Amino acid sequence: MARFLSGPLASAARHSLLLGAPAPAAGGMETRASCLLFLLLLGISGFFQSYAVEVDVKDASNATCLYAKWMMRFLITYETNSSDYKNTTLHLSSSVTHNGSVCGNDTQAALLAVQFGEGHSWSINFTKTNETYQGDFITFTYNTNDTAVFPDAKRKGPVTIVVKDIMHPVQLNNVFVCHNTDFVEAENVTQIFWNVTVQAFVQNGTISKKESRCRADTPTSAPTVPPTIANVTTAPTTTLSPAPTTAPKPVENPDTGNYSLKSGNKTCLLATVGLQLNVSRDKPLLININPKTTSADGTCGNTTATLKLNDGNSTLISFTFVVKNASASVQKFYLKEVNVTLLNRLNGSVISNADNNNFSKWDAYLGSSYMCRKEQTLEINEDFQVHTFNLWIQPFLVKANKFSTAQECSLDDDSILIPIVVGAALAGLIAIIVVAYIIGRRKSYAGYQTL
Repeated sequence: MARFLSGPLASAARHSLLLGAPAPAAGGMETRASCLLFLLLLGISGFFQSYAVEVDVKDASNATCLYAKWMMRFLITYETNSSDYKNTTLHLSSSVTHNGSVCGNDTQAALLAVQFGEGHSWSINFTKTNETYQGDFITFTYNTNDTAVFPDAKRKGPVTIVVKDIMHPVQLNNVFVCHNTDFVEAENVTQIFWNVTVQAFVQNGTISKKESRCRADTPTSAPTVPPTIANVTTAPTTTLSPAPTTAPKPVENPDTGNYSLKSGNKTCLLATVGLQLNVSRDKPLLININPKTTSADGTCGNTTATLKLNDGNSTLISFTFVVKNASASVQKFYLKEVNVTLLNRLNGSVISNADNNNFSKWDAYLGSSYMCRKEQTLEINEDFQVHTFNLWIQPFLVKANKFSTAQECSLDDDSILIPIVVGAALAGLIAIIVVAYIIGRRKSYAGYQTL
């Protein structure tokens, strides 16, 4: 049986997501490194339409042999007929089937498979030993014939992504639980899961009451503050006299990260940049992107390239570059779109999401790179800014894994100071000469009057 949760639980889940609090737990997963199961990047802006799916697989005697309950969503980049790349989000639909799911045994892997929407499907298989079970492969197929999700897609038909799962073994007769979010990235797809309960190879048809919790769900004595986020002073609790507050420490400039993308065995995009986010919706919040915990993904094309950065499952940021005047003999590229999603580290909920697809910045001749060492600011919207430091980017025609000759931004061009200084000095000298002349004339005139 496969069904979506409805009624009070679904309503409560949606209500919790809108508040940024953990949704009613349906279960869990093995740490972030164990990409087995499930996590959901809670909607983009506006309404969050999220469904929880529950699958109860029965054996020949109608006893439960495989059980799972989770939520998931997919972020996909695809090519259009105009050779541009677009980002889209694929949600679970309001009806799901689980055809092909298999109980599994000592010699055969268990398989959890679901189908939804216009020809989309997702599955994971489980293997076991005498004492444990764990995930093996995740297979996801999306159908670009679904024009509602993939308008103007160049490639038509089903596309399949297979990812090796690295879930840590779970004790047999234990149900695996994790309320925190997790994701799997492969090629141009990010699979996002959260609120998961799963038990493979269920014994005696009864879901176990013993839980194996993921490390992310393990409570700590006190919450930690990520070192890249500025401490924000909060108002004191009710007291007889106001408690003194300490001014937040200024956030230092971010460390510079080096990122690259490959097309086959060749590097197709190079980027060096320090990134800082400025979110000012409720309280000013500066967030430095830590290159040590940031992974790069994306796509390269002849006229469009997208660099996607993921900072330890707390920030997702993407930069889209395009070639303008594609038919001209002299072509240039520029930054066209920036998308940022800021996640709550504790429950994976979206703190803020911003997108601007009307940029015309960082332009340089095709075949060269763009450099700007000084700080630049990208205005995403009135509540969101991205600051860049030590930027060096080449999204097209990378050769020998090295940056080509750089076109520098005007902020870095110190040569303009030379004519300004010379002009100012000449203007000052002329002013001195004029003043001296006027004074001399007045003295001469005064001497003539006394004669």
